[in-house]
Amino acid sequence: MKLLLVEDEPKLATFVSKGFRHEGYELDVAYDGQMGLSMVRQQPYDLVILDVNLPHINGFELCRFIRADYPRLPVLLLTALDSLDDKVTGFEAGADDYLVKPFEFKELLLRARVLTRRGTEATAVKQVLRLADLELNLDTKAVTRAGQRIELTTKEYGLLEYLLLNRNRVISRVDIAEKVWDLNFDTNTNIIDVYVSHLRKKMDKGFGMKLIHTVVGMGYVAREGG
Repeated sequence: MKLLLVEDEPKLATFVSKGFRHEGYELDVAYDGQMGLSMVRQQPYDLVILDVNLPHINGFELCRFIRADYPRLPVLLLTALDSLDDKVTGFEAGADDYLVKPFEFKELLLRARVLTRRGTEATAVKQVLRLADLELNLDTKAVTRAGQRIELTTKEYGLLEYLLLNRNRVISRVDIAEKVWDLNFDTNTNIIDVYVSHLRKKMDKGFGMKLIHTVVGMGYVAREGG
């Protein structure tokens, strides 16, 4: 299980991190809302634990962003705000659970186990990324469009998966180089553009709707339509 904790209090973040890691969880920490949003967009998590009073983007807003783009990702709000109105705001923002500070770690752990179990059960039903008539199965690594099997190389598959995980978002060449190739981006190389071109030929050629688009000066985006 991989968790993300978004908490701007270093001591509390360290306490929670040690607790979950001791229980065998993998846990990343973001210290402000913007950083948390960026990390959610970069990699899959089984649970996000959010403080509310965060710099840049508060927890309620961040929860709304997550719920809009990742409807199955469980979110637990962990905050000192304990009024009924605060709890209503949290649940209306899309939170799955709400735990008030101060808290016992054991209770946080139990709640996290329940939420991750629900998330696992939900995602286990269909580990498939879809965009229009395109399907990518995360378990079998099979890719089809309109029911037609498409054979991809390892890097082409990694590129497509990353674009689909971030569908409707413009992804820069720098992000692609770091997340798919795991290397520092060299502005003198056109390797990203070459692979995007290869992927387009396999994904879009012969189909009515183009799914991989160039945003001039910014990068690439997987989306329906123009």
